[in-house]
Amino acid sequence: MEHDKHKPMRGPIPGQGPATMIGSGAKANNFKESMGKLLKYLSVYKRTITIVVVFAMVSTSFSIVSPKLLGNITNTVVDDFIAISIYDKIIDSLSPGVELPAGTSGADILERLSPDQQDAISQQQREKMSGIDFSVRPSIDFDAIGKIILLLLALYSFSATISYVQSWMMTRVSQDVTFRLRERVFDKINQLPLKYFDTHTTGDIQSRMTNDVDTIGQTLNQSLTQIVTAVITIIGIIAMMLTISWQLTLVALMVLPVSFGFIGFIIKKSQKLFKQQADELGQINGHIEETYGAHNVIRAYNGEQDAIDAFDAINADLYKSSWKSQFLSGLMMPIMTFIGNIGYVLVATISGWLALKGRIGVGDIQAFIQYLQQFNHPVMQAANISNVLQSTAAAAERVFEFLEEETETVESSASTDIKKSQGHVEIQNVTFGYEANKPVLHNVTIKVKPGQRVAIVGPTGGGKTTIVNLLMRFYDVDSGSIRIDGVDIRKMQRGLLRKQFGMVLQDSWLFHSSIRDNIVYGKLDATAEEIEAIGKLAQVNHFVHSLPEGYEMKINENGDNISQGEKQLITIARAMLADAPILILDEATSSVDTRTELLIQKAMDQIMEGRTSFVIAHRLSTIKNADLIL
Repeated sequence: MEHDKHKPMRGPIPGQGPATMIGSGAKANNFKESMGKLLKYLSVYKRTITIVVVFAMVSTSFSIVSPKLLGNITNTVVDDFIAISIYDKIIDSLSPGVELPAGTSGADILERLSPDQQDAISQQQREKMSGIDFSVRPSIDFDAIGKIILLLLALYSFSATISYVQSWMMTRVSQDVTFRLRERVFDKINQLPLKYFDTHTTGDIQSRMTNDVDTIGQTLNQSLTQIVTAVITIIGIIAMMLTISWQLTLVALMVLPVSFGFIGFIIKKSQKLFKQQADELGQINGHIEETYGAHNVIRAYNGEQDAIDAFDAINADLYKSSWKSQFLSGLMMPIMTFIGNIGYVLVATISGWLALKGRIGVGDIQAFIQYLQQFNHPVMQAANISNVLQSTAAAAERVFEFLEEETETVESSASTDIKKSQGHVEIQNVTFGYEANKPVLHNVTIKVKPGQRVAIVGPTGGGKTTIVNLLMRFYDVDSGSIRIDGVDIRKMQRGLLRKQFGMVLQDSWLFHSSIRDNIVYGKLDATAEEIEAIGKLAQVNHFVHSLPEGYEMKINENGDNISQGEKQLITIARAMLADAPILILDEATSSVDTRTELLIQKAMDQIMEGRTSFVIAHRLSTIKNADLIL
């Protein structure tokens, strides 16, 4: 065996395997590809999303029409008021007591006026006079105004209802996508080979499952309809502005190239920073998780300052990428506001000149200013959405990057099942390395007869746990074969293979659940009598029954509400209850006192009787009864 230089950070066999740290940000960000994958993933919701888009278009169209209707109200009031003023002025200029017949038009009135009076009337007033019946004093048409107001109320109510339904549907879609993505990520975790966990931090994986998936869900819930609304609003407003004045519309459109130019420049600069921010967030999560989980070790070795320094370094990198990306994205709104204000100044100046020329009404100016306000809003909204889409693309890239990781080799449903092994194990000419061309085991051959106890002895890093990893198919051999009862384990499904083994690891791992749940993990249908019997055999009963809740006491998340030795006893009881034909013991008594070790050793002798056992050992007491020593 060659020296095993590799040690994993996480995995089913803690403390062994390759230790290469791979940063999650190694792959360059590709916005188009990431968003394409996300859209493809959303294709199952295309019917619902289509309805949402249609609703957004209808709701937006109603909001676009309203300024024009409000302008019509203003025009009606202003025109009627001007008509009243002209009527009063003309009537006052006529001889007192003159009665005008029904249907008297402005042309009839002009004929009655003297040349001097006619010269005092402007061309604009002459045009207004043509629509006035001078036999009746004009008044403000409140009936027409009332109809417009009722129409506006109906539009606003219908638009609000559609917006509510649209929001409800999109929230359902976004939460369903978040739910399904989390399920896929969690399922993927159980499909990945052990080497993935050896080369990625737990915090980074957690960040992809929580932060990145949440980012995608929030974007779908908020930004998708905003994108549709922004596009429809821009198109609709341009159409409505053209119906008012093509000159003012041209002025308003002049700011668009400038706006989009700034947006494109900022997006280009911020794109990489958002991906970097997401990657560094995963790193800091990993460091926090590791520091919190090992706080006892850190304090015991006075490593607090080193942990703080490492955190400060990662936090500083995250700070830099975060403030740069947020600063650049934050520039969009003030820049867009500044450009929009320039558009206001130009429109106000030109519309005033057009009004003096009589080519545009006061209500039209009011409507156009409202449209200009609405026009700047979707442009600024588009700038804000582009910022959100950058972080979404980065999150989607990380999630799909994880989902596309290579899984363990697909197993045939027709694989061999040996039911219950006799315990005959053959390792034939096995060569294996965690990295290509760097073998840890080279041409190893071992033959173990049923019921034999095999002690695996050697220095730390010598490859002892590597043999266990291969037996359990956490890794597959590079060459050679491993056979159980003559069957190559590569022809067996991993689940069926692992049923043949019971394991007790040096680094005991307990779930955040009751002691009972932890013991029965290997045999879920175990009876209370079986648990009690195994508890006696594994020396668990003597401390469990001293606890207030006994077997129902919950192990906390850190497992520090019981001692390390007690945790080891529970894992031994778990392996005993599983009653597997082959045992793997990784220094199983290393965390217990000498007296308890003797009791457990006696129990282990009983459980190993008639079973093939692989014992990774450092103590002489563990290997003195071995049949074969490697």
